[in-house]
Amino acid sequence: MTRDAARPAPPDGLVIVDKPAGWTSHDVVGRMRRLAGTRRVGHAGTLDPMATGVLVLGIEKATRLLGHLALTRKVYEATIRLGQTTVTDDAEGEVTAAAQTGHLADADVLAAVSPLTGEIMQVPSSVSAIKVNGVRSYARVRSGDEVKLAARPVTVYEFTVHQIRRAEAAAGLGVVDLDVTVACSSGTYIRALARDLGASLGVGGHLTALRRTQVGPYGLAQAHTLDELAAVAAQAEALPVLSLAAAAAVAFPRYDVDGEQAKTIAHGGFLPSPGLGEGPIAVFGPDGAFLALVEERGERAKPIAVFV
Repeated sequence: MTRDAARPAPPDGLVIVDKPAGWTSHDVVGRMRRLAGTRRVGHAGTLDPMATGVLVLGIEKATRLLGHLALTRKVYEATIRLGQTTVTDDAEGEVTAAAQTGHLADADVLAAVSPLTGEIMQVPSSVSAIKVNGVRSYARVRSGDEVKLAARPVTVYEFTVHQIRRAEAAAGLGVVDLDVTVACSSGTYIRALARDLGASLGVGGHLTALRRTQVGPYGLAQAHTLDELAAVAAQAEALPVLSLAAAAAVAFPRYDVDGEQAKTIAHGGFLPSPGLGEGPIAVFGPDGAFLALVEERGERAKPIAVFV
């Protein structure tokens, strides 16, 4: 990929994008590759085309951070419709069943939310990107296969219902729309929560709107629309990139080392364990430079990604 000579060279770092509706995560990556003038762009945590909100992109060396950033807490604002089931568990799929909801009291709905909070076993949506025998589940569904995925453990830290609204859908059937906030672990499907909530109430349910507001420490306050990023690139200005050091400092526990230890980690050597617990730890040199991610293994810290 060629780059305009007047444009600054693509830096190593993260760009937080406010993804528009109708775009796939891959579409956004493709657009950023053109704006940044490099093919080394990736994303942490896929958003469905219907969804909007925070999509974390890595440019150049920062692409190596993405797999670690994806395994983190996420927050969503969503609207769930009770009374209709769809083939995709969201508004993009055909309605496959409908039920009366007039008998549902607000207390019934709130009571059904509680079992879907905390550590739960969740069956992902059959139209997810999970691979079954090497083929994406959604591709199997589109080809007419019946797909049943295995339940997996996820954690729903928060499932708050802000508003319960009564509405009328097609054919005069009443539906119940819920505006909710969900904070959850990586791998949680919000449309599966909508599906399971509707199933537990006996009326079916699906997701009609989804906006991701937070991925780990990165939120909408730091996000830029694609139009804003395109305007910056059109002026041959530097893209608003969060540097590798700044990104690592807010996302992982920090381990500051001296000059000799910095040389050791730069060559892939082990460091003394800092006692910061499980998960990746960001190592910084005496000059404040971000050097590596490590994991503690007993009394030693093993490098899992070196950035110098």
